[in-house]
Amino acid sequence: MAQTNKSAEKRQRQNEKRRLRNKMEKTAIRSSSKKIVAAALTKDKAAADAALKDMISKIDTAARKGIVKKNSAARKKSRMQRMVNALNA
Repeated sequence: MAQTNKSAEKRQRQNEKRRLRNKMEKTAIRSSSKKIVAAALTKDKAAADAALKDMISKIDTAARKGIVKKNSAARKKSRMQRMVNALNA
């Protein structure tokens, strides 16, 4: 039987809170990128621009907090920006 102490139990509670918070942030980023793709497929420039602005904000925040890596964030932003720029061209 494994013994636990108060600090280990607190650490487990904190890890679970952080895991759920990080999961929520990542899900929000994926949802935002899906909105951009949907707007791009319907050729709705205004909606795509608004969704892109929202997604960039979320990705930058997540990268600053360490939820996603810096290069990963830059790659995601670049891909979505190219998709929106193709609409405007």
